[in-house]
Amino acid sequence: MGPHPAVAAVRLGVRRCLSGAGLAPGDLVLAACSGGADSLALAAALAFEAPRLGLSGGGVTVDHGLQDGSAEQARTVTKTLAALGLDPVRSVSVTVPRRRSGPEAAAREARYRALDRAADETGAAAILLGHTTDDQAETVLLGLARGSGTRSLAGMPERNGRCLRPLLGVSRAQTRAACAAQGLEPWDDPQNADPGYARARVRHRVLPALESELGPGVAEALARTARQLRADADFLDSVARAEAGRMAAAGPGELPLDEVAALPPAIRSRVLRIAAIAAGCPAGALTERHVAGLDALVTGWRGQRWTDLPGGIRGRRRYGRLLFSASDGEDAGGRD
Repeated sequence: MGPHPAVAAVRLGVRRCLSGAGLAPGDLVLAACSGGADSLALAAALAFEAPRLGLSGGGVTVDHGLQDGSAEQARTVTKTLAALGLDPVRSVSVTVPRRRSGPEAAAREARYRALDRAADETGAAAILLGHTTDDQAETVLLGLARGSGTRSLAGMPERNGRCLRPLLGVSRAQTRAACAAQGLEPWDDPQNADPGYARARVRHRVLPALESELGPGVAEALARTARQLRADADFLDSVARAEAGRMAAAGPGELPLDEVAALPPAIRSRVLRIAAIAAGCPAGALTERHVAGLDALVTGWRGQRWTDLPGGIRGRRRYGRLLFSASDGEDAGGRD
């Protein structure tokens, strides 16, 4: 008799992901595990699949230090990972700084830095993350509510560098069932139910309300939409990168106004964003409002002198060029 259907679904997601990741025999793959049902089911599946694919499976947990008893929880997770047969197993402690972007974003940034460090120290070729279909649906709804644009609505990618997400086609209910079928006891992070966090409100209030009013399958539909939008966004981004690269030949920190203005809006906005980031703007701080200010210099110029961007960068229109430079207080922009 085969494994429980939920166990089989999680293992299949991991097997397909690893088989298509271009890994070499003997490569080490780490499962990032908080002890929750999603990541615990993921770690168990890696322990099962890795040796069958000629790979080594390890695990890593991150102690954010945001709750009492977090160190003890990290120790419990490492023991569980080792008991599953994963080796090496690492526990990494991080300090989450106070950020204007909020505690969720700061914790996420600290966690990914810690995972990268663990991968560097162990020589891991890939890190598996336990995001599910439900997580993807939450991400799409949050992006929609924030007006974040196509790239945000495209959700989380299946691959980002050496980070892989094998469970985007697996539901949270399936990971819980997989844990129960294997005798694994997941830990429920109380922050996941804290209504002070936007994602928790989406998870426990918004999605259930949508399911109640629209019928079952909303999470799967949102995740499917994300896949479709990602294909579109990837194509548009590739076209924009090619245009930005071609225009960059005119000189560093500048774009030819007539050529930028002739681009379709979907490509133009991306080219402007690429140019701003290349000039030194922090990508995470560059919003649609900033890009719209640059676009107004190109297509809606009414004598405005410049637009200020994050990172102390200023975009200004001069002599047929859109110039990017450090903001120095100089009152010299605004001429064409």
